[in-house]
Amino acid sequence: MSKLPTSFMWGGALAANQFEGGYDQGGKGLSVIDVMTGGAHGKAREITASVEADKYYPNHVGIDFYHRYKEDIALFKEMGLQCLRTSIAWARIFPNGDELEPNEEGLQFYDNVFDELIQNNIEPIITLSHFEMPLHLAREYGGFRNRKVADHFARFAQVVFERYKDKVTYWMTFNEINNQMDTSNPIFLWTNSGVSLNDNDNPEEVLYQVAHNELIASALAVKIGKSINPNFKIGGMISYVPIYPYSCHPKDMMEAQIANRLRYFFPDVQVRGYYPGYAKKMFEQKGYQIGWQDGDDEILREGTVDYIGFSYYMSTVVKHDTETLVDNNIVNGGLPNSVENPHIETSDWGWAIDPEGLRYALNVLYERYQVPLFIVENGFGAIDKVENNQIHDAYRIEYLKQHIEAAIDAVDKDGVDLIGYTPWGIIDIVSFTTGEMKKRYGLIYVDRDNDGNGTLERLKKDSFYWYQKVIETNGENLGE
Repeated sequence: MSKLPTSFMWGGALAANQFEGGYDQGGKGLSVIDVMTGGAHGKAREITASVEADKYYPNHVGIDFYHRYKEDIALFKEMGLQCLRTSIAWARIFPNGDELEPNEEGLQFYDNVFDELIQNNIEPIITLSHFEMPLHLAREYGGFRNRKVADHFARFAQVVFERYKDKVTYWMTFNEINNQMDTSNPIFLWTNSGVSLNDNDNPEEVLYQVAHNELIASALAVKIGKSINPNFKIGGMISYVPIYPYSCHPKDMMEAQIANRLRYFFPDVQVRGYYPGYAKKMFEQKGYQIGWQDGDDEILREGTVDYIGFSYYMSTVVKHDTETLVDNNIVNGGLPNSVENPHIETSDWGWAIDPEGLRYALNVLYERYQVPLFIVENGFGAIDKVENNQIHDAYRIEYLKQHIEAAIDAVDKDGVDLIGYTPWGIIDIVSFTTGEMKKRYGLIYVDRDNDGNGTLERLKKDSFYWYQKVIETNGENLGE
């Protein structure tokens, strides 16, 4: 007998902006990601004023799913996927974002994709906004700085909820809504919310003004969705990087407690329907004005989410006195006082590899919120080599195996209510953070390089066949 329930959903995860392509086809408008150039390991992506002829924008083509969706969905079926977590490109439905009527050609494209998935017994799990804000809303309105954008998002949500009410059950409002808490990286505010900071801005205050408008937008969407189809399951989606204290020193413990608020702020509001005390106290102490309007408390209370979808890639560690370390190696964690964890290894991109952290994350989130959880991103970015038309990615299999084992333990030993597991980049796609193709997560290889060269041919990696067996046995056969 499997340790997972028969209802457990195995799938894969993608984002329209990273794999779809067709950026200027079918009536689609430009999105915030369409003006981001390719970067590289250690080199940030550039946000340009418009699409410039002498710059390379990897997301414009992605892996050309727009024209190859039937071929790719056939591969997903062969792998055995029971669900596909992906997104709707907002700018494909409302090219500028503020139109009153949607783009029918864009709506029909997703009808075709969802129909193809359903015909192949693959359930669509859909994110409304996955770094896909129409560029016009960012440039002309200031993105989610502007309360009007919440209303435009609500209209977008209503249109797609109505259109796909009989095709999609599981939805999420915003992808990794909390990764913009790292205000030191301007890309996050731009991709999450269409916001650019000015020289005279207080980044933290702007963040919470933007956050409030997004939380209102999410709550409005949930209420609208439930009125259209009460059977909808509408979740929030966060990036979850557990923050461990460096030691049992009381100040390290408190440092981690405070730092974790960066992870919890959004779901605290989305699940509970009100602002947590620590946030209210900070606004009071710092004199922040977040743009609260009469009736907002009711909107938040009536628009709570049904479940939490989250990404898990790594953990990080904080120390209250980092200057005491001789070799203070800061790791990917987005915190000024994060330090290297000596107990775990890191990937080529400096990401901590911590499978046990996934079990920890599932327990912490479930105990805090008591709503079902959904692992909607987890994966291993690596450089894959093609040898005789084959890709032997034992490193990826080992990573996924260890994380699946941790998830099973959380369900079987700890009683966590877990909906499913959709590893990130089920097929190779453009990396969000760097715009590279060489940082590959997929279980299906796509012949395309960092400069846009390649045939786009699809090849099955060893991990494809391994995951096929995992799904067939509902997680019982994880291999040797």
